[in-house]
Amino acid sequence: MSRRRADRVSAILSRVSGSGSIDAGALASEFGVSTATIRRDLQTLEDQQLLARTHGGAVAASPSLAELPVRYRTGQHREAKARIAQRAFELLPHGPLTLGLTGGTTTHLLARLLATRVDLTVVTNAVNIAAELALRPRLKLIMTGGVTRTQSYELVGPIADRTLNGLHLQVAVIGVDGITATGGLTTHDDIEANTNATMLRRATQVIVVADGSKIGRDCLATIAPLAEVSTLVTDSTADPAELAAVRATGVAVICV
Repeated sequence: MSRRRADRVSAILSRVSGSGSIDAGALASEFGVSTATIRRDLQTLEDQQLLARTHGGAVAASPSLAELPVRYRTGQHREAKARIAQRAFELLPHGPLTLGLTGGTTTHLLARLLATRVDLTVVTNAVNIAAELALRPRLKLIMTGGVTRTQSYELVGPIADRTLNGLHLQVAVIGVDGITATGGLTTHDDIEANTNATMLRRATQVIVVADGSKIGRDCLATIAPLAEVSTLVTDSTADPAELAAVRATGVAVICV
């Protein structure tokens, strides 16, 4: 899928999730493409059961599309996520390092920056991150194993947890779907949350990467309280009051 189309379908899914319905003609005008192009996008998304087509557009396939598949999240807040990934990369200690990476669009961007590092061991449960790093001969890659979760490309469950429990990580970079001062780190799936929590507990230092839309959001499953987090890297769109509350818990907050 081209970057332009990926951005378009990501926006379509966001709209239908937020409003419940969308109009094909209005989308065609907004994106500067033909109505036929929008209809093909809608057909693709309907084939994946992410929405249901109607005569003039589409409606949500379920009452709430809470979590977009990761392949459709890459176009959301792309510039902010790239800046966050770059700052997280700069925070990593120099020299030999064992680094844990959970799944997520921002952690995937960080993985792409690791090609310049040597003496680096990366532990990940994300299939797309592993595919990216397997091509880097100077890096050592450890995959957790586990059951694939298609929404996030992550391997989760007891097999992944057992692998992580046998390892020690100097740094873990954790992607989340929500973060608040009271609710801590959260995500949409309880099994994924448990695997990510296992990785977090195996690390000496924990860096959370989350664009501004995640700050102040509570999702279904708790990964960990903020007491277990060293640093949060986010961007300037985050709510200042929410960031102040996070800082008050003792987490170092970096805003790019």
